[in-house]
Amino acid sequence: MKKLLAIAGILAISASGSALAAGDAAAGKTKSAVCAACHGANGVSMIPMYPNLAGQKAQYLENALKAYKAGQRGGPTAALMNPQAANLSDQDIADLAAYFSSL
Repeated sequence: MKKLLAIAGILAISASGSALAAGDAAAGKTKSAVCAACHGANGVSMIPMYPNLAGQKAQYLENALKAYKAGQRGGPTAALMNPQAANLSDQDIADLAAYFSSL
């Protein structure tokens, strides 16, 4: 019985942690205005050197933004993306990822 309660407690903690980390697509849409300059109003870039964000997996987008924020991502767009990502909170990143992945 104690094992069952311990497992249930761990599952409850895991579930609540996941819920807290989940992004809000509606909030992400509002926050995405600055992204539109390079990545397009609906996450589809008209500029060949900038990637489309629409339909990307949320986890990929979160990882990419966090890497830019930490200065761990290089390449030709890092000079633009590092300062943009530096201003984002973890919740902002989750919201933007949820929005673009929903497109």
